[in-house]
Amino acid sequence: MTDVKDHLHTRLRVVRAAVLAAVDGVGEHDLRRPLTPTGTNLIGLVKHLVGVEHVYLGESFGRPAPDVLPWVEDGSVWDGADMWATADESSAHIVDLYRRACAHGDETIAGLDVDSPGRVPHWPDDKADTTLGFLLVWIVSETAQHAGHAEIVRELVDGRPAAATSAGGTDWPTYVEHVRAAADAHR
Repeated sequence: MTDVKDHLHTRLRVVRAAVLAAVDGVGEHDLRRPLTPTGTNLIGLVKHLVGVEHVYLGESFGRPAPDVLPWVEDGSVWDGADMWATADESSAHIVDLYRRACAHGDETIAGLDVDSPGRVPHWPDDKADTTLGFLLVWIVSETAQHAGHAEIVRELVDGRPAAATSAGGTDWPTYVEHVRAAADAHR
């Protein structure tokens, strides 16, 4: 029987891979440009997850981030600076930061028991004390949510369905027409 920590760590690796797959092969402009009315963009999702990994699987367990994150250091993270890349930040650098943040998080997971105590520095005092198990559930769900966003945004860029969820050989135009016809029946 797989233990809970191993299962959650496996799920985390799967959703991390989905995030990276969504940005793979996308040009610099398409990674950066806002594709929703609220500004969601591919590299911004990755940049946000860099901080998520650093805080929840690093700082919360006394393991500071291996990299300085300027948007965290200057406090602009609280103004949304973690959700888009500045003109001076390359997408390759942000993806590399994410890979390193994930490796740092993996070391935390490997070195602790599921019930090891942690403390989330920006949570209210009455909720800040937590455990690795709780934060694994938290980060798996947050990363999965953003992986889903990334898969949809990627599809908006080039029409490519997410590799992890696409059925090989699917006739997408026919499928979409069936969905449209069902929706149109309710006009």
